[in-house]
Amino acid sequence: MEINWEPLNEIIETNRRFVLSSHVRPDADAIGSELGMANLLEELDKTVTIVNPSNVPSNLAFLDPDKRIKKLGDGITIDAVCDNDVHIVLDTSAWAQLVDVGHALRKTKAVKVVIDHHVSADDLGALEFKNTVAEATGALVFQFAQHAGIPIQKQVAHWLYCAIATDTGWFRFSSTTSETMRIASQLIDSGAKPHLIYQMLYERDTVARIHLTGHVLARTKVDCNGKLAYICVKQDDFAQTGAVPADTEDLVNECLRIAGAECAFIAIEQKNRQVKVSFRSKTDVNVATIAEQFGGGGHKQAAGAILPGPLADALPRVLTAFTTALDH
Repeated sequence: MEINWEPLNEIIETNRRFVLSSHVRPDADAIGSELGMANLLEELDKTVTIVNPSNVPSNLAFLDPDKRIKKLGDGITIDAVCDNDVHIVLDTSAWAQLVDVGHALRKTKAVKVVIDHHVSADDLGALEFKNTVAEATGALVFQFAQHAGIPIQKQVAHWLYCAIATDTGWFRFSSTTSETMRIASQLIDSGAKPHLIYQMLYERDTVARIHLTGHVLARTKVDCNGKLAYICVKQDDFAQTGAVPADTEDLVNECLRIAGAECAFIAIEQKNRQVKVSFRSKTDVNVATIAEQFGGGGHKQAAGAILPGPLADALPRVLTAFTTALDH
């Protein structure tokens, strides 16, 4: 699914002030893509602001040491966001994922652009540059740079490698292709250091996170004749272990290590008692369609949604959805 990048080139050539945004609770693909795209635009002498609906998670703060990414409402207003020529949304096409940034996007008179690889989508009234089979939005930013003839600097290589590596589960998901590895190779040639990136991502756990992991995994359950494995995280778990919500990142993937498990989910109770659910699949079961039943979305093999609480009410709804999906 090739993208024609020329219309984006034309937008960039004829405008000067850009604002970049991504989804709530940004992951490494969102952050790396934003920072990488910002640098590419600045190479073209453009003015760039990055504004998200959420702060950068503490475990990913190493990606933005200069704290370029701003949270809407924290020193920057909707009017300031609207006062730009182009608003580029990366790594999402869903209004629900933009939260307050969505208010700015609805209000702005700026040219709207989406660069994304998710299947689930809304009409944001934007010119879309999408490839739903792409491994990561970071890969799309790389492809744009190649098309535009913008050299990949060392720092950009660092951001884009991190974006791609994390969204492919460090190149183990089925979305990884030979082209993925060619892009990774070129990013390494441009200065990315995989061993250092891996250390920053996965070898800085706190004792609290280790305790939370053990605490939660001890409650792992299976259902659907062993095809589904799942875990739940309660607010009390954070209090008991001293962990923070960001410490649940990637925990859901531990469930897929169970023999016979085809799908998995983690249900995390939020402070407001809503329930954040992350869905995973390693077969043909499309968890994006499951997430969409609850107002969420994502990819065929990785998706998410927010359900109303309490956890005891949300859990049966998710189990019923998986039972139906796995019976087909």
